[in-house]
Amino acid sequence: MKRYFALLPAAGVGARMAANGPKQYLTVGGKPMLRHAVDAFRASPLVAHTYVVVSPDDGVIDAVLPADLDGVTVLRCGGATRMDSVLNGLRALDGQLTDDDMVMVHDAARPGLTAALIERLIEGVGDDPAGGLLALPVVDTMKRSAPGADGVSVSAATVPRNGLWSAQTPQMFSYALLLRALGSAPDANAITDDASAVEMLGYAPRLIEGHPRNLKVTLPADIRIAEMYLANKED
Repeated sequence: MKRYFALLPAAGVGARMAANGPKQYLTVGGKPMLRHAVDAFRASPLVAHTYVVVSPDDGVIDAVLPADLDGVTVLRCGGATRMDSVLNGLRALDGQLTDDDMVMVHDAARPGLTAALIERLIEGVGDDPAGGLLALPVVDTMKRSAPGADGVSVSAATVPRNGLWSAQTPQMFSYALLLRALGSAPDANAITDDASAVEMLGYAPRLIEGHPRNLKVTLPADIRIAEMYLANKED
């Protein structure tokens, strides 16, 4: 039986949110964003265990994820970048996970994840050795910008949207593949998602259609949108 694990990097500071603390702890729909994400994995019978990677000096996590919370383990080994946190978490699990175990890396700031979306990802990827990720086909017209004379960006070209997808998470790969991909990535700052590191090894992860409710809360206005989806249990 293939085993599935969740790994949530939650050591970021969320600078673009202009908040007083890390954005993963902001309250959305009555509870911290991170707790929404963790609870989605806890609600899925397909997930064996969930690991959350935080900074060593994180003083908030114990209130959000108590030590007696079933199915969850906090790893205090967060790094300077998202990739560092994921890689540190994977290395901390050496000996606990096998090479063939599947790891789903999920953004702590995506509170709209559901057990149904987790199941869709697992079923959609199947036994593909390249793994896969939730994503959405781009529907808007895409523009490439250039600096204008007055410093304001101007539209320099229209980019064909055919074949373009907007990546979401979870992104799921075997433990061995993900560890190798992140461990060999040349620049941690250039790896904005785990799939890009896997692609550098020559793999082509599957794109599994996600849902708009699984948006990443990046700016203050995103909170209202996330709460709208959270209030609608039918999505």
